[in-house]
Amino acid sequence: MGSGAFIGLIASLMAVNALAVDSMLPALPTIMRGLGLPSGNEQQWIVTAYLLGFGASQIIYGTLADRFGRKPVLLAGLAIYVVCSVAAAATTSLPFLLAVRVVQGVGAAATRVLAVSIVRDCYSGAQMARVMSISFIVFLAVPILAPSIGQLIMLVGPWRWIFGALALFGTTVMLCVVFRLPETLHPDDRIPISFGRVLAAYRTTLTNRVAVGYTMAMAMMLGGLFGFINSAQQIFGQVFNALGLFTTVFALIALFMALSSLLNARIVGRMGTRVVSHTALLGYIAVALAHAGVALAGIETLWTFAVLQGGMMFGFGLVVSNFGSLAMGPLGHLAGTASSIQGFITTLGGALVGFAIGQSFNGTTVPLTLGFAGTGVVALLFVLFAEQGRLFGNGLAPAVSSDPAHQGAPIRPSSPNGSAT
Repeated sequence: MGSGAFIGLIASLMAVNALAVDSMLPALPTIMRGLGLPSGNEQQWIVTAYLLGFGASQIIYGTLADRFGRKPVLLAGLAIYVVCSVAAAATTSLPFLLAVRVVQGVGAAATRVLAVSIVRDCYSGAQMARVMSISFIVFLAVPILAPSIGQLIMLVGPWRWIFGALALFGTTVMLCVVFRLPETLHPDDRIPISFGRVLAAYRTTLTNRVAVGYTMAMAMMLGGLFGFINSAQQIFGQVFNALGLFTTVFALIALFMALSSLLNARIVGRMGTRVVSHTALLGYIAVALAHAGVALAGIETLWTFAVLQGGMMFGFGLVVSNFGSLAMGPLGHLAGTASSIQGFITTLGGALVGFAIGQSFNGTTVPLTLGFAGTGVVALLFVLFAEQGRLFGNGLAPAVSSDPAHQGAPIRPSSPNGSAT
């Protein structure tokens, strides 16, 4: 597979999850009314139920992928995602919808774990960060467009058609994996499933200072993002009375994140992951504190919200892909297990923090802006823990790999037995 097709597939795997979250946002009140229920903070459960399933199940996929290979495990997860999308389209009650959304998240979790593992099989260090950044550029078109896609679907059909669109997209990605993706896990790197080996891999992952620090920092960053996603529709509707502008402003805010990922792809190789991400985190915190000050002063408007939120998302885009690369850097020989543990911690932790922020919505932007500032500061503390109190040092992520041929090399076709040719 060529590098362009590879990046496109990785971006599509990431988009499976983004579509399942962001396309729902304009439809949340409509879904609640369609199920005979009032809309309010309770509608956030439709997003959070998915995120909980998505986060909690990631811990199992790494072990399975390290034993059976990336491709069969990825296909199993995509199949669960598609089936649950169809089931969600046919639901008639909120409890059933929430249950299906949890299982849908369980299926989608395979795309998160395997996307990172597949990239780590083929790249490391700054090269991995660059590939992830380019993938993010394509992937971030989804948060920009997904709410508008959901809104357009509801203009021509019921909200159930949104889940039908998710099933169609998931099926398309499945076919691409079946016919285009070779197995990227080298046969020599397959790890038999045994309690002792799994425990050792978990212990290695959870005792590495750099990996733990950056994993927890990412969880905090995602907590702020999920808080925004949970309460964004209510903020536009109840705070600004501007639901008609929701998809447009949401897209503009997401565009800032896409632009920062494009910038990251250009500069990370020269400046290094630590310099870029640490600088961006400090800028993110500064803008978040300024935004909290505006909200507390009672002078928040739609435009101050859009500009300051866009500034935070610009910093967010420079932080997350680099933090992910830094967290995975020392664990290349355990890419599947490490990715699943880190995904479990970051997504589940972020979902719980984000839900707490969303449930604090009180008709103003104060809880959200304070949530962003607080999670940013805590993320900085975890970075300081990872780096033993220093910032900006040793700019490049460590390029650790058990196979030198995989360091910075593009993906190559597999021979019939699965080994690289």
